[in-house]
Amino acid sequence: MKPDMKVTIAGVEFANPLMTASGCCGYGEELSGVYSLKHLGALVTKSITAKPREGHPPPRTAEVPGGMLNAIGLANVGIDRFISEKIPFLQKQNTRIIVNVAGSTIHEYVDICSRLEDQPRVDMVELNISCPNVNEGGMEIGASPPMTERTIREVRRVFSRPIVAKLSPNVTSVVDIAKAAEQGGADCLSLINSLVGTSVDINTWRPRLTNNRGGLTGPGIKPIALAMVDAVYNATSLPIIGIGGISNVIDAVEFFLCGATALQVGTALFIHPDAPVRIVRDLQDYLEQKKLSSITELVGKVRKY
Repeated sequence: MKPDMKVTIAGVEFANPLMTASGCCGYGEELSGVYSLKHLGALVTKSITAKPREGHPPPRTAEVPGGMLNAIGLANVGIDRFISEKIPFLQKQNTRIIVNVAGSTIHEYVDICSRLEDQPRVDMVELNISCPNVNEGGMEIGASPPMTERTIREVRRVFSRPIVAKLSPNVTSVVDIAKAAEQGGADCLSLINSLVGTSVDINTWRPRLTNNRGGLTGPGIKPIALAMVDAVYNATSLPIIGIGGISNVIDAVEFFLCGATALQVGTALFIHPDAPVRIVRDLQDYLEQKKLSSITELVGKVRKY
């Protein structure tokens, strides 16, 4: 009998634990041309804001050793066009849909989520309170336990389905932020978002990004992400979606052992768009080899000294 690849988060069942990370495949349309999105546990959309955003001017991505920097600046179509243009496509997809929501103020998060409450195809919202490359909102909210708690509490008033709080590593204590999110009524935590970084062109003496700094993602941040997932798993009772440098089954198993119930793949999609599909296949083989019947038998089972 093959291992059960399903996982359940806040009462929502996912066919498998592999998701896309926000911002790495748009709204799923391009990715659906590579393979059927039914092979994903969930599609996580790029961040949606109240008004359309053009984001930062190029260059806004740069490859660095161990990963990449990006300062996209939350470029997106805005909530009105998302509902009119993107929801019809998402309604046809046989996978869970998680909409990532960003804002400059608490009111903006609340306004967007109240609009999404009327869209039954949206299974969850992921509150991006941790974006490191915008000038207001985002990480400003996610670096403050009181602001984190208040934001989630206010969103809970208007959105009845599960709320995921996406946490930043660029804080004094990710555990304090996680506890505040739990206190505010979050149903799940996703971590980590990108770290702040920069890179300089030694010929022009200019930063490689027009924003000067951006978010560092990719394999280089995995050890940090694992440590934070482990710390939060041991400090809260909420399920965790692990993010940070996941590109193969070894990475995936490490995250499960440290406490993640599901995973998001981001930077690896730029190299292998089918990375989540490959990981699910290899993960099933790993479970069979270990004579395990489900993912849940791995979660939080790291054997510490």
